[in-house]
Amino acid sequence: MTNRTLNDYISVDCVIFGYNGQELQILLVDRTLTDNSTGKSEFTDLTLTGNHIYEDETIEQAAYRVLFDLTGLKNVFLEQFKTFAHPERLKKENDRKWLLHDGRDPDKRIVSIGFFALLATQDITLEWKGRNVKWVSISEVGELAFDHNLILNEALIALRNKIKHEPIGFELLPEKFSLTQMQNVYEVILGTELDKRNFRKKIARMKYLIPTDEKQTGVAHKPARLYVFSREVYEKTKKELFDFTV
Repeated sequence: MTNRTLNDYISVDCVIFGYNGQELQILLVDRTLTDNSTGKSEFTDLTLTGNHIYEDETIEQAAYRVLFDLTGLKNVFLEQFKTFAHPERLKKENDRKWLLHDGRDPDKRIVSIGFFALLATQDITLEWKGRNVKWVSISEVGELAFDHNLILNEALIALRNKIKHEPIGFELLPEKFSLTQMQNVYEVILGTELDKRNFRKKIARMKYLIPTDEKQTGVAHKPARLYVFSREVYEKTKKELFDFTV
């Protein structure tokens, strides 16, 4: 790449969903504005992960760059879900201060393309350089900067719609997992309790869910059999019904 000029008015925001074995989480970044003359902090809040695009990269390349900078991972599930371009989306007082401090015109419209990503948090070592990042439970997210609460809500809607019809929940699980772990992923994303018997009936029809000879270790209850998801088998059989509608 030769021209590394950032476009000040087109950005990507990545809603990075994680699962820690119990709850759905979101990766958030600290935003702190410091007064250059006094060195004092004017405000600190939280944002989604994102960045402006370089003029010589595609929207998708920009989103993957943001993810790689955070996680060091390249093969991450990533899906574009919506564009955010409301003329009032960056008009909160702190957002205007932030843009002015950054040398940008707060009255100019900035268009952001939303992506969501799925990560099994136990596999991730965060590698963000320069700003603090942290996993926050979806249920504990407060007011975010910019219009990021709206972006997060829209991403959650897109995730819930997609997980009902495509087996993307496996992206949040370890390579080998129990059926109970799998059910819990669907329950925390869909925000509802699923009937265990009906759930097991549905997954019994999934040819791409492969049982292993291994069982859980280090658990207080009776160890459950572990399964793996076969992308290869799924691609061959995906014309069959996949339905987790509630």
